[in-house]
Amino acid sequence: MHPMVKPALRRGWRDLNTVQFGMAPAHAMVLGPMDTATGSFLTLLDGTRGLPLLRDEGRGMGLPDGHVDGLVERLARAGLLDDATGGGPAADALREKPAVLDRLRPDLASLSLVAPEPGDAMRRLTARRSLRVQVRGAGRVGVVLATALAGAGVGRVDVQDGGCVEPWDVAPGGLPVESIGERRDAAAGRAVRRAAPDRPPGHGGAQPTSGEGDPGLSLVIIAPRDGLAAHAPDPTAAEPLIDSGTPHLYAGVVEGTGVVGPLVLPGDTACAGCLDLGRTDRDPAWPRLLAQWRSGKSRHVAPCDLTLSTTVAGLAAGHALAFLDGELPSSAGARLEVSVPGFDWHARPVWQHPACPCGTAEHAKGEQTSDDERPHETMSGQQPRAARLAGTWRAHV
Repeated sequence: MHPMVKPALRRGWRDLNTVQFGMAPAHAMVLGPMDTATGSFLTLLDGTRGLPLLRDEGRGMGLPDGHVDGLVERLARAGLLDDATGGGPAADALREKPAVLDRLRPDLASLSLVAPEPGDAMRRLTARRSLRVQVRGAGRVGVVLATALAGAGVGRVDVQDGGCVEPWDVAPGGLPVESIGERRDAAAGRAVRRAAPDRPPGHGGAQPTSGEGDPGLSLVIIAPRDGLAAHAPDPTAAEPLIDSGTPHLYAGVVEGTGVVGPLVLPGDTACAGCLDLGRTDRDPAWPRLLAQWRSGKSRHVAPCDLTLSTTVAGLAAGHALAFLDGELPSSAGARLEVSVPGFDWHARPVWQHPACPCGTAEHAKGEQTSDDERPHETMSGQQPRAARLAGTWRAHV
């Protein structure tokens, strides 16, 4: 082990005996009391020395025997310590590709803030390289989302869509203007390959599919160019994903409103069918309206400004990465909505519906304390269940 105080957190002394790691409240931590010699020793925890050498240098600074080991253990328990040589064989292989690792260093530093064990951040980063994600939709949301995942180290990102690139599909970070007129799937594949820090030339394009779920997929993201299919997803289109147990996430923009979620974990969280049935319960006219909206294809360019589509793509990519890294984002059993011009995010729960054939409601029966405590406008009732699901789906992925 080569101990290293996590460099992602800036260090500052609050007084002569108390050191603060980090500025932002989400990850900042205060450690003390700390004597002057121990404070000076912290500068040696930079990942260039193993424990034997650190013990020798500690003795040379007048620190008593056992003090260095105690400090290292204390910092590790606090989640402030990383291992510059940790992460296992896959991490060692990545370190042999310095150009690739340098591209990923900002992502590695960010992972270190949420991965408490030394070496765990590197382990999570290398785990991404073995995963495969499919993005269905090559518009302003889908391609930007796909390139973000590829750039963050996901090993394979396939983009599926039909037709040819239109001028209004072009977006910074997505399809370039040079791709207008080309096949969307081919152009999206090139954009993904350009974003990836390390990718064999054949990866990144669409793969042949029958529309069924693929057990080799870690996640499917449904980001259609027509935002209606994300705002009001068709339950029948998701049936193969439910049947195969494939996790899937919805993201898109419709009429100046962006949506992210729900993240569907088949059998555990609400699906598109639950969403549809819940809307029908609240508004009996919903099926009639939806049939009209789906019946004809608009000849007009849909409202999807760059700032909104980029915001949605970024949030959806963040939720996808959190899930792939073994966490459970707030979009599990919920959807987040944001509209122009205010850009205020709102989280809305998506409850399991007892009439939905996905069976999630039956599976979850008894996990809520009572129907009277079931919230209608907040997410609080779903959090305990979401926390329990995190470990389960970490094993699946």
